[in-house]
Amino acid sequence: MSANLSDQGQDRPELRNSIQELAASGFVGVQLRVNDERGEWVGGAGVRELGQSTEPLTNGHFRIGSSTKNFVATSVLMLVAEGRIGLDAPADDHLPEFGLDRRITVRMLLQHTSGIFNHTGELYEDGTIVPGVPWQGKDWVDNRFKTYLPEELVRLSLSKPARFAPGEGWSYANTNYVLARLLVEKVTGRSFTEELRRRILEPLGMTGTVAPGASPEMPEPHHHGYYRYEDAGRERTIDVTRQNPSWVGAGGDMISTTRDLHTYFSALMGGRLLPAGLLAEMRTPEPTVGYGLGVFAQETEGGTVFHHNGAIMGSAALMYSTPDGSRTLTAGLTWVDDAALSIAPAFRNAQQMLVDTVFCGKVDR
Repeated sequence: MSANLSDQGQDRPELRNSIQELAASGFVGVQLRVNDERGEWVGGAGVRELGQSTEPLTNGHFRIGSSTKNFVATSVLMLVAEGRIGLDAPADDHLPEFGLDRRITVRMLLQHTSGIFNHTGELYEDGTIVPGVPWQGKDWVDNRFKTYLPEELVRLSLSKPARFAPGEGWSYANTNYVLARLLVEKVTGRSFTEELRRRILEPLGMTGTVAPGASPEMPEPHHHGYYRYEDAGRERTIDVTRQNPSWVGAGGDMISTTRDLHTYFSALMGGRLLPAGLLAEMRTPEPTVGYGLGVFAQETEGGTVFHHNGAIMGSAALMYSTPDGSRTLTAGLTWVDDAALSIAPAFRNAQQMLVDTVFCGKVDR
């Protein structure tokens, strides 16, 4: 086995070729897990650290970015199922300290239709950029171990004009999920970390998943992620595997593994976490971009696929499933990030290539 490729399970050359292609396209490390009618296949490509030739991991830890939102949405809907939260009730009923617009419902938070300003900044249709907390360039590097309290992020958002009246548009805002997590904590009287463990992680035997809060630590083993930026006219690249993710909060702070993401998403899509009616609500997409309640619905040549991918500095997760949970694709990617998001074209290509291969049966590229 070469130092930059490892795989286990049945021989799946199309999957092996895919991860090799991704490593060659600019990703430092790739971990892929596919579960389908042929069984389970796991593979890794690239390297764990820049400048080293250690064999890549196939079930290491990685930061999952916005895939976090699906865990938060599921936790909220579990409380809806218990009658402790009303999906179409004002979020203000449970979070009165913020003075939220009473028209903003819990559903609107989960579906990004609240109109609340995104605390990580907004890009308006006319090209105007209104910044929020630092998340790019030297500003972010210098602040990457700073702790932001969730309440601080919410108040920053509420200090800015809303993008639109509640329910009258769609705009992806991390703050919606900061509020949703606070909602879980207020209703249960427990931290989200405790509630996640009690409701999802322990029942499913997920031992590699962490909601780190403000901790910068990454469990071993893991691949390394990097960030490239300008400092006094010079380009620098640093290891950002350790970073405090509280700047994005419940919008994207969790850590997991390909095995845990498969376990979770197959259980969710297979109807083992939510009642059928609420799972159907979760999967009913808003028409703008096909976003349900914490999940995207995507039409492919192989049929409907549900997913919620995510990215944070130097690391990303892919999490896909068929509607019945019988076929899943979960992956962890690491790379050298930068303020220009130079990896974005390769990231989009990675998503399309893997979906085509796993869900549409395309092997010729």
